[in-house]
Amino acid sequence: MKKFNVAIVGLGFGAEFIPIYLKHPWANMYAICQRNEEKLNAIGEAFGIEHRFTDFEELIKDPNIDVVHINSPIHLHAEQTLKALLAGKHVACTVPMATSVEECKAIVEASRKMNKKYMMMETVVYSREFLYMKELYEKGELGKVQFLKASHQQDMDGWPDYWPGLPPMHYATHCVGPVAALLKLDAEYVSCFGSGTIREDLIQHYNSPFAIESAHIKFKNSDLSAQVYRSLFDVARQYRESFEVYGSKKSVEWPLVEGEQLVVHTAKKPEPEIPEKVTCPDFAHYLPEEIQRFTTKGVYDEDENTHLSFTQGGGHGGSHPHLVHEFLSALQEDRDPFPNAPQSANWTCVGILSHESALKGGEIIKLPEF
Repeated sequence: MKKFNVAIVGLGFGAEFIPIYLKHPWANMYAICQRNEEKLNAIGEAFGIEHRFTDFEELIKDPNIDVVHINSPIHLHAEQTLKALLAGKHVACTVPMATSVEECKAIVEASRKMNKKYMMMETVVYSREFLYMKELYEKGELGKVQFLKASHQQDMDGWPDYWPGLPPMHYATHCVGPVAALLKLDAEYVSCFGSGTIREDLIQHYNSPFAIESAHIKFKNSDLSAQVYRSLFDVARQYRESFEVYGSKKSVEWPLVEGEQLVVHTAKKPEPEIPEKVTCPDFAHYLPEEIQRFTTKGVYDEDENTHLSFTQGGGHGGSHPHLVHEFLSALQEDRDPFPNAPQSANWTCVGILSHESALKGGEIIKLPEF
């Protein structure tokens, strides 16, 4: 089995992945990249990583690097992904893939041209809750899937730089991903409505007034549609990434409050017995033994180590080692990871075009072909 030299770019949230790559049997945690040299060296010393870069351009020139895992700010995702692909590197990138349809198309084309793997590291589709529903679906316990629904609500007040006033659907893959991923469907068209109004000081950043955006997605070559909704500012709600699936035999609903149990509804039972609260199992057994511990323990689970994207998201459902293993497995087996570049582009563009639809009063907008 080949070992792949991995470089991680961005060491805020990105630091969470360093110990996973260090322990994975198919990875060599080769390099890290961070503009702040003091932070770069502190993390490099803490994890014993020799190769350190403050300049992304210099990093991708290193011929020894096989994989670049990008965890930089959203507005840099497309630019850094394209440069890394065109430099002959495989790329894993945190969400979203890009901020425009044109950038998504360019990444898909670059991945094909260079024959390099691309994976958007969408946490929800590797969370234990999603994996539980996926297992029920694959065993036939859900019956015929009839409808899919997801949400991502978060209070982003106090977040830095580009976050204030961000249109909700521009960061939508946490709710678009699961509704598309369960049956591996591609969105065909969307219609989205905005609701409510955020503060004037927030609106000015992106000229986006909506407090909540809710979209309907029609899937290609399927009788299924899905509903997703998002909020980022001026909505009273505990952080919630949720996914719900409604089937003819069983339906599963995400808990309303963090830390509570899933609810499974079973058809044809007496009314009081239809719903059942279920403790979601962990799926560490899907992983190599060396990284199984990381479904429940990581960098950001100690009081002295905090990162809002991790702590607000309940640890992202134990997804991080699953993401790493899926990407490295795809490289090892020379297959597409899930989601691959076209799927990642489709999921990302659902959000981009949903916001466009909301600005046009709910107009139906078709997704481009990837």
